[in-house]
Amino acid sequence: MKLFIATVAAAMTLSVAHAEILTPERVFASPDLSGPQARGVALAPDGSAVTYLKAKADDVDVNDLWIADVSGGEPRVLIDGRALSPEHHELSEAEKSRRERLGLRSRGVVEYHWDDEGKYILAPVQGDLWLYERASGAARRLTNTPGDEIDGKISPKGGFASYVRDDNLYLMPLTAGGAERALTAGGTELKSWGTAEFIAQEELHRFTGYWWSPDETKIALTHVDQSGVDVIDRVDIGAEGGTIVHQRYPRVGRPNAVVELYVADVATGARVKVDLGPSTDIYLGRANWAKDGKTLYVQRLTRDQKQLDVLAVDPATGASHVILSETSPHWVALSEDMKPLKDGAFLWSSERDGNKHLYLYAGDGKLIRQITHGDWPVADLEGIDEARHVAIFGASKDTPIERRLYEVSWLKPGEPKALTPAGGWWSADVAKSGGAFAGSYSDPKTPPRTGFYKADGTLVRWIEENPLNAHHPFWPYHDRLSTPEFGTLKASDGQTLHWMMRKPAGFNPARKYPVIVQVYGGPASALVEKHWASPADQVLLDAGYILFALDNRGTPNRSVAFKTALDRKTGGPDVEDQLAGAAYLKTLPFVDGDHLGVTGFSNGGYMTLMLLTVPGGPFAAGVAGAPVTDWTLYDTAYTERYMGTPKDNPIGYRDSQVISRLANLKPGSLLLIHGMADDNVIFENSTRVLATLQGKGIPFEMMTYPGLRHRTGWTSRPMIHRTHATLDFFDRKLKPQH
Repeated sequence: MKLFIATVAAAMTLSVAHAEILTPERVFASPDLSGPQARGVALAPDGSAVTYLKAKADDVDVNDLWIADVSGGEPRVLIDGRALSPEHHELSEAEKSRRERLGLRSRGVVEYHWDDEGKYILAPVQGDLWLYERASGAARRLTNTPGDEIDGKISPKGGFASYVRDDNLYLMPLTAGGAERALTAGGTELKSWGTAEFIAQEELHRFTGYWWSPDETKIALTHVDQSGVDVIDRVDIGAEGGTIVHQRYPRVGRPNAVVELYVADVATGARVKVDLGPSTDIYLGRANWAKDGKTLYVQRLTRDQKQLDVLAVDPATGASHVILSETSPHWVALSEDMKPLKDGAFLWSSERDGNKHLYLYAGDGKLIRQITHGDWPVADLEGIDEARHVAIFGASKDTPIERRLYEVSWLKPGEPKALTPAGGWWSADVAKSGGAFAGSYSDPKTPPRTGFYKADGTLVRWIEENPLNAHHPFWPYHDRLSTPEFGTLKASDGQTLHWMMRKPAGFNPARKYPVIVQVYGGPASALVEKHWASPADQVLLDAGYILFALDNRGTPNRSVAFKTALDRKTGGPDVEDQLAGAAYLKTLPFVDGDHLGVTGFSNGGYMTLMLLTVPGGPFAAGVAGAPVTDWTLYDTAYTERYMGTPKDNPIGYRDSQVISRLANLKPGSLLLIHGMADDNVIFENSTRVLATLQGKGIPFEMMTYPGLRHRTGWTSRPMIHRTHATLDFFDRKLKPQH
């Protein structure tokens, strides 16, 4: 038996030894190492087909639009993103900004929209709009103008295409024919129609400024006045020089844009102003039409984000009244789950019982019942089946590190029924009727795959099966794929912290390994989840590092108590929890406790700097990407939600900033990375670090990337370089030189 075990172990070691080693060049080359993936998945309104975006096999940065019939047959291309893209087209600043907010890094077809009846698909391609007509199977160009058409939509019945150009809202008849016409006039960059302002896009995740009524006779639309917002002059530095950008950037404690809401008559253009209340210093969060079009529901959030009101608006007069209010001593999250029903009621989500759960309300705002219960949060209301009175939602019900799909009746709520198995991470797009869904799944050993499922979760057909077999792009490296280990620690207040560890191929427990801690740490994202990881991580594993991540208090997909532990204390409990993770690592016999590294981007960059500047801290080196370094430099909605203002929370702001801690930085322990066109975490955040460290004579390293913003621009070439730079830095700092 011992001989058999030794033989198997030797064979496994030989297999790992002969598996190919990933390089940064291959990670970011084509085809995508994660395989053919369906992104932006949507069901046709009649449920007969699934549409999705897929990167080209020979260029991971260009997307095509695909369709797969539910009844069978091979998926096929509807719109070729490369063929329709003009060779030379410079996107407008407005479109660049919108894509930045949406995180759209690719080219070609980057988004698309069905009408509610399934006649058409509208797709923007490099600033112009293309229309796919399902009946004819043909795509035609709708617009061909010097300006960009932004936020294109199809009206619910397919009668119109709508879009914003040059800060005005335009309509183009589709069924009746005729030329485009402007629904608004006089829009300018400072005073625009039908747009979502910077804060709405960046921090409220509202990417539109107009909403069609169900009968397409009316449009609710915003008027945004940015004239009172501070101008932040930043230098957008590209490879061929710099441009001064006069950006309207509302920093914490300073004025926001003033947003008004109107309802316009599509036929005449006449409009009425919606009564949003006496204060203009509010956030317009969401707008939803009732199914019969007789009521417009608007979410209005106070500037301090401690009260969220739902207004019922009469679209004929603009008169409104509050039908529902949510309050919190911390902050109230906007509801992404407002779902008007045919009978006049609506579904709603709230965190009022300590976790996010679903509720049923009458149209007048009277609570009918709570639908889901328990010490776990609903993630997203993915869809509904009105015929069965069933809500389909995603939730991490059993553990925060997995997500499954469930259904529950809103008439007779009970224990939610699981529609998908445990073990990984699910998302879905649900048919408008019947409950069938296009489901996407991955886990640490399973690349993303998408199928079409019956309402009970039975697989009907694969859309993109993406099996990890000999034909898969990752197959030459699969023998070295690390299976994560998961565990928990206790925070100082007794709450549970989840961690994930990945070890290099051929791991030898008798050795001591350097560790790279990957961190985000903020309210916008969690890292410890059972889904397919970026193949870029394999480069670090193949270089001999253990990778470790811990989700500290404040990260999402948890209870209110867990998330609000950071309230007014950014840089406190989050840093404390990451230090607890580092202390745990130092107890492990196979960890080289003298060579711990840390890295993160954005809030993760901030956390990296905070951890590197802990007096006598455990980290020998860190790579900080695009970090916030002083929260007074960041925007209103995000910062004030979690930190209040410097006036009402001076101690919190003092303790959370990086600059005053830099004297604690170990010489040579920092690599600072920043894009030189970042319009989110402005480059000033890093220049303050540069000036302070230079003034104190503390050595550090820096890598800047011309033309790159916070999200967009980080395509293949800069990512290859950034990965090499990160690996080179950690190799020099974390591997003992003999």
